[in-house]
Amino acid sequence: MKPIFPKWMNALPTLLFFVVNGGVVCVIAGFWYYATPKFWEVGYMPEQPGSGFNHQIHAGKLGMDCRYCHTNVEDSWHANVPAVETCMNCHVENRLNTELSTATDEKVQFIRDAYNEGVGIEWRNIHVVPDYANFPHNAHVNAGVSCYSCHGQIQGMPVVAQQESLSMGWCLDCHRNPEENLVPKDKVTDLYWVENHWFNKMSEDGETLIPLSPEERAHQGINPQDLVDTLKRNPPEHCAACHY
Repeated sequence: MKPIFPKWMNALPTLLFFVVNGGVVCVIAGFWYYATPKFWEVGYMPEQPGSGFNHQIHAGKLGMDCRYCHTNVEDSWHANVPAVETCMNCHVENRLNTELSTATDEKVQFIRDAYNEGVGIEWRNIHVVPDYANFPHNAHVNAGVSCYSCHGQIQGMPVVAQQESLSMGWCLDCHRNPEENLVPKDKVTDLYWVENHWFNKMSEDGETLIPLSPEERAHQGINPQDLVDTLKRNPPEHCAACHY
């Protein structure tokens, strides 16, 4: 008797198996890559009030220390945004040299307007962790974690953008190997030094930076192993250590 279905249909179950499972794998892979802070949040660069705040000029060209504006970063969980009065310490008329003052006068007028009106400047936060998460800046800074590890080379950014995902996995990677991000405490806010001497070294031709391995980093002036041993010996035992 002639078969009802052609012989080639015997391959359909196998083909269906690969199509369904391939689709599932693609969906999982797509979700794994796209539905993450690394994809959606890295590079986040909101528009700021007025002409914004140029870190490349203030922290880079003028060499201002991060702690001049973020005054509480060593004592508080939060890296405070400076009040308009802090900005006016430099931008009050005739305080800066004539050339620089004239070049930036129009760009900083919004600061003077806010100061004269007695209102704050609503700077937009860039690095945002979820409301249920804790990130104590003071604990990290005082341990020797440089601003560079989380924020990148801020001193070279005309407009600040988010450099790291700030995801739970990213935090855990650092806590599993904290010694890789511990720098001498007097270099925490010296981002050029951290970038050029801690995470990288200059090539022999003096033109490119070569990444350093953790083994190549010399822990000058600190003993990071003490902190590492403490963390690994006495890890947090409750979720509240990181979460509200």
